[in-house]
Amino acid sequence: MGHGAWRNVVFYAVLVLTFQVLLFTAVEAKVYIDITSPSAKKLPIAIYDLQGAQGKEIADIIRDDLTFTGLFICIDKASYIEPISQKFNQQNWKPLGIEAVVKGTMTAAQGLSVDIAVYDVFEGKEMLSKQYQSSKDLLRQLAHNISNDIYKVFTNQTGMFRTKIAFVAEDDREKGIYVMDWDGQRVRKLGLKGSLVLAPHWSADGTKIVYSSERGRQWGIYLLDFGKMTERRIFASKGTNMAGSFLPTGDAITLSSTKDGTPDIYVLSLKDETMKKLTFTQGIEVSPAVSPDGSQIAFVSDRGGSPQIYMMRADGSDIRRVTFEGSYNTSPAWSPAGDRIVFSCRRGKNQICIVKPDGSALVQLTESGNNEDPSFSPEGRYITFSSDRDGTKGIYIMRANGETQKKVSPPGLRSNAPTWSPN
Repeated sequence: MGHGAWRNVVFYAVLVLTFQVLLFTAVEAKVYIDITSPSAKKLPIAIYDLQGAQGKEIADIIRDDLTFTGLFICIDKASYIEPISQKFNQQNWKPLGIEAVVKGTMTAAQGLSVDIAVYDVFEGKEMLSKQYQSSKDLLRQLAHNISNDIYKVFTNQTGMFRTKIAFVAEDDREKGIYVMDWDGQRVRKLGLKGSLVLAPHWSADGTKIVYSSERGRQWGIYLLDFGKMTERRIFASKGTNMAGSFLPTGDAITLSSTKDGTPDIYVLSLKDETMKKLTFTQGIEVSPAVSPDGSQIAFVSDRGGSPQIYMMRADGSDIRRVTFEGSYNTSPAWSPAGDRIVFSCRRGKNQICIVKPDGSALVQLTESGNNEDPSFSPEGRYITFSSDRDGTKGIYIMRANGETQKKVSPPGLRSNAPTWSPN
């Protein structure tokens, strides 16, 4: 891989952002929106176009970010009666039922400089005052940073607007790994290719990706380290080797390998490359996914006659079955809280389902097309997955309850196996 390609890898995957907070004041943490409540009402918010060049572009990104959460209603600008240059006056907003107002200015000289103020209409006070700076080519990241801060002011939770999605896509008859922003923007090819490439998996700190690739007629498992700007093969053997998720400590990964005959689950140490075998059946054991606390591993096994989701302790003990509905359930992924598992379930076509680790409360989230490869966002409120519902397989996102499903990968790029970054 060339130096320029590695520069793109680091730049877009790690998102090194020239970002400096010059002024920050916030009121005491008050939860305006309880994101844990299913009946939480949407908060009406007025977001002005920022004064200055590209101010509308930044404001539009913020509106799109907040609207997608389902927690905010961005009020039409035509109803604003207060000029942006006028000092905030709660009396101009109370009759409209608007609960929060966002104003700001920006300049674009050598770089971007944005001043943002957020106001509580009912209490008539400033909730956030902050200045952001970045280079001109990082406008979208700057806007996502603002969205994150606004989101946290109202929910007291960290947003996911700076996160990324890694996925596999095919162009020029080769498959490779790509990274894009959560909303499908700034798609970048990492330059990692093979005749076949399987799903990438992020480390818990977001500095590494592990994935499987067939090169020279041999399946290997590769580790991409963004900090060291290196890629190395960490495991290869005869047969098929498929990378699973990292352990939370980051010093080991799970994998499935046919090195002993049939596919079994292993844990591979990244320190000394020693392996520990966890399953020993004559069936198929694949797709290991480690729970957020590292104590459990969900995986797929056909030991009961059809592919189903199973769970075991991290040492391979106490194996128990999780899914019982349907004859084909695969690709498990944990929620960040460890209280749900999302997976691909066959219901005529492949759909996305979600279930508690004890097998209860199973819900089907998708209905259209074939849907596979689910992965939670780092705060657990959203899911990315692949679907062919529009005729070409692409990457989609939705809320964790199945609402607001939309395609985010570029048109015409055959894409699958998305994994949401942890940060």
